[in-house]
Amino acid sequence: MNEALASLGTPELLALAAALGWASGFRMYAVVFLVGMAGATGWMELPTGLQVLQHPLLLVASGFMLFVEFFADKIPVVDSLWDMVNSVLRIPAGAALAAGVFGADSGAMALAAALLGGSLAATSQAAKTSTRAAINTSPEPFSNIGASLVEDGLVVGALWLATQHPMLFAVLLALTVVLMWITIWALFKFLRAVFRRLGGRTAASTSP
Repeated sequence: MNEALASLGTPELLALAAALGWASGFRMYAVVFLVGMAGATGWMELPTGLQVLQHPLLLVASGFMLFVEFFADKIPVVDSLWDMVNSVLRIPAGAALAAGVFGADSGAMALAAALLGGSLAATSQAAKTSTRAAINTSPEPFSNIGASLVEDGLVVGALWLATQHPMLFAVLLALTVVLMWITIWALFKFLRAVFRRLGGRTAASTSP
């Protein structure tokens, strides 16, 4: 177990793992780049399982993808297509990043962290995707830009809070996850009603 693990207790490490998983559901590339930069600049010592993130090649790759995602995520319809493409990556990435907090030396804790990170990534991914689908029912672009900027801030805030005030982060995360599931359920019903309405209009226009 390296010095980074030795200097932090299990609650702090779990908070970091949860933050990595939850934030990956919003901005996987931002998480990889920000954590890697934090390690490369010496702002924080990364656990062994996360030190690969500070490799120069990975920083360049994640930084480039972060740049692309920053703009793609703010364009109506393009944001939903981007989410569909990246949905297959965000959940396993959230699980892998969370597991990397504990590394191979703590098999049971790494597995628990992977389950936690993957579940949180799935929750934030579902909330993001359903919210963007609902926003895209409106033709104006400003709500997309506003929602995207909020997500950018949430990712940065979550990573900072998890490392500086892990107990406060844990409480806020629990409340946020509950609110997310309520939002997902409400938006699911809204989108289902929209699709039914569109389906009814299509059937009416094609009927003789």
